[in-house]
Amino acid sequence: MSLRVYNTLTKNKDLFEPLAPGKVGVYLCGPTVYKPSHIGHAVGPIIFDSIKRYLQHKGYDVTFVINITDVDDKLIAESAAQGRPMGELAAELEASYKESLLRLGVRGVDHFPRATEHIGEIIDLVQRLIDQGAAYEVEGDVYFDHTQAVGYGRLSGRSVEESLAGTRQVASTSRHPADFALWKASKPGEPAWDSPWGPGRPGWHIECSAMSMSLLGETFDIHGGGIDLVFPHHENEIAQSETATGKPFARFWMHNGLTRVKTKAAGGELHDEKMSKSLGNIREIAPLLDAFSGETIRAFVLSTQYRRPLDFSEEQLDNTARSLETFYRLFDRVRRATGQDPYGDGKPLERSYDQAASDADQAMVKEVLQHRLRFYESMDDDFNTAGAIASLHAMAGCINRYLDQAAVESDPTDQAKNLAAAAATTLVSTGRILGLFEQPPPADTAGVDAAEVEALIARRNAARKAKDFADADAIRDQLAGMGVAIEDTPGGTVWRKA
Repeated sequence: MSLRVYNTLTKNKDLFEPLAPGKVGVYLCGPTVYKPSHIGHAVGPIIFDSIKRYLQHKGYDVTFVINITDVDDKLIAESAAQGRPMGELAAELEASYKESLLRLGVRGVDHFPRATEHIGEIIDLVQRLIDQGAAYEVEGDVYFDHTQAVGYGRLSGRSVEESLAGTRQVASTSRHPADFALWKASKPGEPAWDSPWGPGRPGWHIECSAMSMSLLGETFDIHGGGIDLVFPHHENEIAQSETATGKPFARFWMHNGLTRVKTKAAGGELHDEKMSKSLGNIREIAPLLDAFSGETIRAFVLSTQYRRPLDFSEEQLDNTARSLETFYRLFDRVRRATGQDPYGDGKPLERSYDQAASDADQAMVKEVLQHRLRFYESMDDDFNTAGAIASLHAMAGCINRYLDQAAVESDPTDQAKNLAAAAATTLVSTGRILGLFEQPPPADTAGVDAAEVEALIARRNAARKAKDFADADAIRDQLAGMGVAIEDTPGGTVWRKA
């Protein structure tokens, strides 16, 4: 199967072929660390961490970079407002961001370069553009001359005139409103670094060009970010980078959709709003991780194809948590029925096919493997994680039916137990390609007396055996009032916190 990726630059799904055989370089624009990270800051890392995992599964050696912007006008203003050094504030927020990513299962990032650690490379790149006549200095500021970029606007598909139409022109020493800052002269009291043009700091766009080329080379494979970065950020990255090197910058440009929040208008109707600080609808990631598991948030993000807008609400997170319970209950069911742990290193289904003797055995094996094939087809179609997760649910449904058909919980053969365990192991290993099912979820018994629950279940079972169904139903209601859900299975009654 061939992987095709939608390329914002070509506006097509292009066949993915890396620059160097077997190796892939990925750069994702990271946060400016001046405020606590919100759910929107987590979307890109979750998506591209899953992309790296899939590429690795296909045999590629992947280098994944997320930058940290730790010098910026907003950060300078926030540090002044708090009366704290810029570096101290940035380091604190960066640490919180990275901790959140780990809790979300984002473990594939190879480099987190900081802008302040690459000032030398930034200055060299700016000087290179000046030497080529593509940049100019005015009173300590350095600007890129947009007319020197070949094909400027081809990423966004907008002309310079269209890009400037309706925008508010701010005071600038540049020659043209479309020329953008590569280096900014620092004002008194602001952070500054020595440069050939006087003390100053880098512009936003040049940071990413310098850091990505430093770690991945002057041409690399994938550059990612939110759709709101296409213009001006990514357009300007291409302009300055390709003008400096004379080479293509990133070969594939991938952009994820914006995160939207459902809000209720005065009349009661619901509207979708872009999540933004200006609208005051930000959902910080740290509190969300206290309310929902990292796996739930990760699955929620991946349940939408990455180029589509992500509609955020806590109701949607609740729905995702319930959908994950389908898998968790299945894995518990298989563990109880077979004595084998789907999270362990069990035998995969394709190596157990010779044990499928009955029609039900063969049908289950064929169906599970077909759904796994559809998982790969979805991922090869522009990393369609939503379609891939749908295939995981289809696999789970197939395994649940087989547990019933083959009486795996009540009167199993060794063959049926081994096939059920192998199918569940295959489901887990397939989900892990997306960073799901890496660890069993912790048992949630907070606020529940397990011994009391077990005693009530024993009483209920005795009542059912005596055909006292009124008492059995009353005990079920009592358990529900305690926040406990029960499920009667061929292997016995199991319970969990509702």
